[in-house]
Amino acid sequence: MTPEERPDARTVSQVGEFGLIRRVTEHRNQPSSTLLGPGDDAAVLTAPDGRVVATTDVLVQDVHFRLDWSGPRHVGRKAVAVNLSDIAAMGAVPTGLLVGLGCSGEVTAEFVDELAAGMWEEARRAGTALIGGDMVTSNQLTVSVTALGDLRGEKPVTREGARQGDVVALAGGLGWSAAGLAVLARGFRSPLSVVGAHRVPQPPYEAGPAAAVAGATSMIDVSDGLLADMAHVADASGVSVDIRTDQLEVPQRLLEVASALGADPGDWVLNGGEDQALVATFPGDRELPDGWRPIGRVRQGRGVTVDGVEHTERTGWQHWRH
Repeated sequence: MTPEERPDARTVSQVGEFGLIRRVTEHRNQPSSTLLGPGDDAAVLTAPDGRVVATTDVLVQDVHFRLDWSGPRHVGRKAVAVNLSDIAAMGAVPTGLLVGLGCSGEVTAEFVDELAAGMWEEARRAGTALIGGDMVTSNQLTVSVTALGDLRGEKPVTREGARQGDVVALAGGLGWSAAGLAVLARGFRSPLSVVGAHRVPQPPYEAGPAAAVAGATSMIDVSDGLLADMAHVADASGVSVDIRTDQLEVPQRLLEVASALGADPGDWVLNGGEDQALVATFPGDRELPDGWRPIGRVRQGRGVTVDGVEHTERTGWQHWRH
């Protein structure tokens, strides 16, 4: 019986550390790249490329998620998604996930079952698996994920390669998570299309490696907001990035939600974070791969402009400033 099928009112302190580990790892399949999975002192993976891409994120209750807004399965999926989008943004494919969980002894085993189920679900969507981790006692619910990836012979696509004349292109959606956050903050739980996007982002995992193969010169995932993240690319590359609003799609659902809340959907698209979309720059004479659409140009200069107008305010999320 899988964890999803066996609710349990016992707490994690009653189940015990090793019993809990067995619950979240047994009856789970590993990809062929996992030579040794959970159960030993460390996991063993193949590294065909000879290089390993690594990233980590820590999600803390009431900072990155609220349990009155999201269930444990949502939190598990989000914890995996925000890490794997970073792997995709380097042009790599994921090969494994290491998970650290800190929680109090009063948390139920069923809660951890659901959290783990969400992690495994999102990992499967990206073609990878949980290969190990750790569990500790903590007064604050904390989920730490380290993701590993393989470049498959391609160069890593960093933030510093954008050049004058490149096309700025987008894969994935923008503004959905910000719209969902606005809805939840007003005390509503629908429409589910935007609320769900805030609870669980949908990174376009395959678009990252496809961009690398197609010759992308730089790439980043949109975690803090389009303008804020493109400012990182502009700074690293020593260029100016001009975003064209006539090339940015504002879906009808966002227009409807914004109208109901008296909000600006364009601000959600430009400055809303946590959609985990990918933005890359490509040589101007290069055909964009499937799933990518142009949203601007790289120009001489510094910083970010919107329709040619300088954008100097640094928006987007920054820890210790919110």
